[in-house]
Amino acid sequence: MLTRRSLIAASLFVATTPAFAQALAGNDPITILTAIYTRAAKGKGDGGAAFVTENKAAKAKYLSRALVALWARADAHTPKGDVGPIDFDPVTNAQEPDVKSFKVDAETMEADKATLAVTITGHRNERKPADQIVHYDFVREAGGWKIDDIKGSSDGEAWSVRKMLTDSLKS
Repeated sequence: MLTRRSLIAASLFVATTPAFAQALAGNDPITILTAIYTRAAKGKGDGGAAFVTENKAAKAKYLSRALVALWARADAHTPKGDVGPIDFDPVTNAQEPDVKSFKVDAETMEADKATLAVTITGHRNERKPADQIVHYDFVREAGGWKIDDIKGSSDGEAWSVRKMLTDSLKS
């Protein structure tokens, strides 16, 4: 017979297991970005991070519902055979990814939103200093954190994934 005492004891056991603790700790913005960039930097760092946006399942895993929906509308609006509005890897801010190392910094952390910056160092170091930084806006959804926008600059020109997708719907 399951008693209240045995239920509480079982709950405490599950809550203190390493897998449970890791699952809880593994969903904060810093951990998410560290995992993404660790994967992007593997090998020669030229594989990039297209895995974040390569298909619907990947987008649902990493991106907010609002950003996924906006991206789907922008893709549907793109003429057949044309490249979509995001024609580069926004995570590595590159056409040809080059990630040797990275540093993640929290700019703001609130209960339901966060902004982080990732500074990327490449093997070739061909980027302007401002182009080495990619900013992320995170939102909390369904108990987890999701990327709601990715921002950076290319040759000093600022860009935002959300703005590019929105602008593509206007043309």
